[in-house]
Amino acid sequence: LAQHAPITRRLVQLFEHRFDPVRAARPSLNAMAEVQAIDHALDAVESLDEDRILRAYLTLILKSVRTNYYQTAPAGEPKEALAVKLESQAVDLFPMPRPLYEIYVYSPRVEGVHMRAGRVARGGIRWSDRREDFRTEILGLMKAQTVKNAVIVPVGSKGGFVLKRPPAAREQVAGEGVECYKILIRGLLDLTDNIAATNGAHRVVPPPAVVRHDGDDPYLVVAADKGTATFSDIANGIAEEYGFWLGDAFASGGSKGYDHKAMAITSRGAWELVKRHFRELGRDLQASDFTVVGVGDMAGDVFGNAMLQSRCTRLIAAFNHMHIFIDPDPDPAESFAERQRLFRLRGSTWADYDRALISPGGGVFERSLKAIPINAAMKRLFGIAEDHLTPAELIRHLLTAEIDLLFFGGIGTFVKAQGESHAEVGDRANDALRTDGEQIRAKVVGEGANLGVTQRGRVAYALKGGRIDTDAIDNSAGVSMSDHEVNIKILLSGAIAAGALGPQEREPLLAEMADDVAALVLRDNYLQGEALSVAEARGRAALDRQARLIRDLERAGRLDRALEFLPDDEALAARAAA
Repeated sequence: LAQHAPITRRLVQLFEHRFDPVRAARPSLNAMAEVQAIDHALDAVESLDEDRILRAYLTLILKSVRTNYYQTAPAGEPKEALAVKLESQAVDLFPMPRPLYEIYVYSPRVEGVHMRAGRVARGGIRWSDRREDFRTEILGLMKAQTVKNAVIVPVGSKGGFVLKRPPAAREQVAGEGVECYKILIRGLLDLTDNIAATNGAHRVVPPPAVVRHDGDDPYLVVAADKGTATFSDIANGIAEEYGFWLGDAFASGGSKGYDHKAMAITSRGAWELVKRHFRELGRDLQASDFTVVGVGDMAGDVFGNAMLQSRCTRLIAAFNHMHIFIDPDPDPAESFAERQRLFRLRGSTWADYDRALISPGGGVFERSLKAIPINAAMKRLFGIAEDHLTPAELIRHLLTAEIDLLFFGGIGTFVKAQGESHAEVGDRANDALRTDGEQIRAKVVGEGANLGVTQRGRVAYALKGGRIDTDAIDNSAGVSMSDHEVNIKILLSGAIAAGALGPQEREPLLAEMADDVAALVLRDNYLQGEALSVAEARGRAALDRQARLIRDLERAGRLDRALEFLPDDEALAARAAA
């Protein structure tokens, strides 16, 4: 940029032509002439790298459709963060899959992004710890969310943020996270249209001092995710501050909505799929004991609730980012009661587990240990020959143990395919723990958490006889619950505005409907599992039709076979022949 100052100056002028409300109101200013002048100047740039970088800036400016750069805070000072909305689908620079839109929010304290696969899309906002590549993480989650939402709402969205100046004092980190979350939410709402009701008619109201290069776009909802489970009321408070039309339907799961953890809805939905797998194996998880290895801890919504879904659960091992828990021969009744206690204990970890209840040979081990001694019970249970293992080595043995159920309820991608590199997985924090789908010996894998297994890892595990759906199916109940809540709140807002319902009647009515809504959500999960089982039963006979469908979708530009890791025609023909 410094070396090509005249081009840089023109790029800045192009940004101003497109987004300065004063300039945009003067049609005599021709932005296309500016683009042509830049393009002509770029022909004289000798370095290929510098040419590519400058053209990338040009592309991003042209594909930016809104910014809050010209907005000011109430006292007239600049906004605390820059927000830019990009028409990502039209930016060839971006990796696939490309969202329809994304809003990028930048400040010295925080960077964040919110991606939407379509105009009406839903998904959570997470507090990411992947400073260097958080967009990669959010993109993968948006893709999973889009698949998940296909059976619920049109498409998915996902957002995330990273702290750029985390406080040194640990007790201050939570407060900084809240403030950075607020900055992200304000940046999103800065660029989002509102809806106003006038004399019974609704009209879209653009945000102030924002030049729009896209159409009306007033639909924006968010939800809780990793690190933001208790932030819904904060987001709804900001929506109220902005007078946003959705009110507290903006962020589902707040104090005036459905509490996913209290209702255990995500894990109950996942359990419908897990129960079906075992029922098709001739077993009833609610009536006979079964062994589990899990990822997560009892304080977590998904893992904690899942481990309380059956009194026959024999949790022989679990791990999270802090501890490894091992109980070689748990008593189902005693261990259930202890897990229940930990679930109710605010902020509990595996270190809080009553050691007197752990069977001989078990224990709770810090992940920070240099080596963990392996006793006879652990060797027998997990097929270990060594006397000592590092925590990472032990975790790989847990993931590949011969058990009934491997259940993912914690953050991270722990299973890939043999032919997949750790770099392709895109989760460096867990490279040392990750194993291959071909090595998994659990009868069933339940994906209560997102991205626990890569898509190729799922296929590798399933091809050797393992039973697995996807995270998009297993944990879709939380999304479904949020979808019901948002739509009910929108409906009730209309009833209140029309005078058919008193404002004070809304919360009691929402609470009264909770069990019915949960039943609808769980019915969805049950039917999704049934549909998959039926499709699998017809699999061989349907293979030719599926191959033709894949080709038709490819020709229509609606499917990228490589991106979805689908087999090519030769592989399909070989499977049909076999």
